[in-house]
Amino acid sequence: MPLYDFRCRACGEEFEERTPYDQPAPCPACGSQDTERVPAPFAGPFTVGLRGGPAKRSDATRRAREEQRRERREQRKADRG
Repeated sequence: MPLYDFRCRACGEEFEERTPYDQPAPCPACGSQDTERVPAPFAGPFTVGLRGGPAKRSDATRRAREEQRRERREQRKADRG
């Protein structure tokens, strides 16, 4: 069963409850059956990865590693040939 947000019309208590869609949940504070389902906002977009300063530092670190790899490759080619 999904989790829904409810508001009690009798006491104003807001609460979450797992109930079937077509059944209201009783208020845990006062026990009233006079509750209404309240629309809940969806969770925002989930961001994956770094943002801001850490991302810039990460990009700088990545570029430095790539440059070191290129230099090592060139050095190996020079040593072979």
